[in-house]
Amino acid sequence: MQGSETTPEDVGHDHAKHSVGGKRGHLARRVFHVSMVTIPLAWYWHVGFIEEATGQPRALLLGALMAVVVVTELVRISKGITVFGQRAYEARQFSAVAWGSLSVGATLHFAPTMGTMGAALGLPIIWSLSLVDPLLGELRRAGKSDGLVFAIGVAVTAAIWIGSGLWLGAPLWLAALMAPLTVAAEWPRLRWIDDNATMTLVPLAAAMALAPLLG
Repeated sequence: MQGSETTPEDVGHDHAKHSVGGKRGHLARRVFHVSMVTIPLAWYWHVGFIEEATGQPRALLLGALMAVVVVTELVRISKGITVFGQRAYEARQFSAVAWGSLSVGATLHFAPTMGTMGAALGLPIIWSLSLVDPLLGELRRAGKSDGLVFAIGVAVTAAIWIGSGLWLGAPLWLAALMAPLTVAAEWPRLRWIDDNATMTLVPLAAAMALAPLLG
């Protein structure tokens, strides 16, 4: 489908109206988003088996997948195509899915390894993107105030970090930093970079900066 000149600002909070496929496309987009919780589980717990079977480092597999994402996006953009679940303005720019895929890939590669299976930092960063971003969007669609949206987002993100800390071994105090930082990183509406990237890469940068203090 050919995209129009719609911008993220035009879409506002009414994502379903501007999604290819309408409400069904919007729902598919949300389901895909939430399904990303499986990515760090597969990466930290299971990709090692593929690495052993193929004899190739997992970083090479990750790089190949990210290259496929970039090439696919460049072809799609060159033809002005949007697919089921995308929004019209994504016809001429990197889509939210692409930004999310690349930022998740960057997190898997660059997040400092610590705790159980090395997942104590990378997993909660990705889970926060996967679960909190669609939650914030649906709260806004429901007409909730900015203050309430922010507070709920921070509470849920903090719960993810606390739960991950108890499970995987990251310091629990990280929840107090990462929760507001992640939600604040989602807030700006920028035309050329999606919040899927900002709410992943900003806490990733913080985790990398704090790594020497985390032991």
